[in-house]
Amino acid sequence: MDQTDIQQALAALAEVDSDVARALPEVGHPAPRIRAAGFATFLSIIVSQQLSTESARAIMGRVETLLGESSAETVLATDAQDLRAAGLSFRKIEYAKGLAEAVASGQLDIAGLAGLSDDEAINSIVALRGFGRWSAEIYLMFSLGRQDIFPADDLALLVALGRLKRLDSKPTPKQARELIAHWSPWRSAGSLFLWHYYRGAPA
Repeated sequence: MDQTDIQQALAALAEVDSDVARALPEVGHPAPRIRAAGFATFLSIIVSQQLSTESARAIMGRVETLLGESSAETVLATDAQDLRAAGLSFRKIEYAKGLAEAVASGQLDIAGLAGLSDDEAINSIVALRGFGRWSAEIYLMFSLGRQDIFPADDLALLVALGRLKRLDSKPTPKQARELIAHWSPWRSAGSLFLWHYYRGAPA
């Protein structure tokens, strides 16, 4: 989604949700988040799990230097101890090697994900070790440009939605999906807005 897509989607959301209409002038529009589709982004998702943005960026930089090219072939050819020295935990090395094996064997066709429905693509990704639904949804949003994704397990989204809807506490993922069901088919832009609102709205 580019900036025009986001603005058009949020204009549509403001028409069907008075809370979005109220909050949009307060915090403005979020910027696009676009990541290249492909193996390198999948590897980056593994590296960044449970780390701050700064730590993940530093480790990913060392991993990319080590690999030369982020591909299934280079990951499979790289010794686990070298990946450990670059900053990956043994669990993340296991996930990275599993990802590379899935791609090399044809179990995961990364290019083919673009031709699948949202649910089909998510199911293909979560079949991998180390990839939960949140990771799959993030890939669909930022790398495949899917328009109607809401990562309901994201803590910041839940907190922001609770604030936006003036709830006493953050909703559960199930409650959140129900609260924003009427945002379809613009839930990706709504998610971007909630992350933006989380940083800019009063607690």
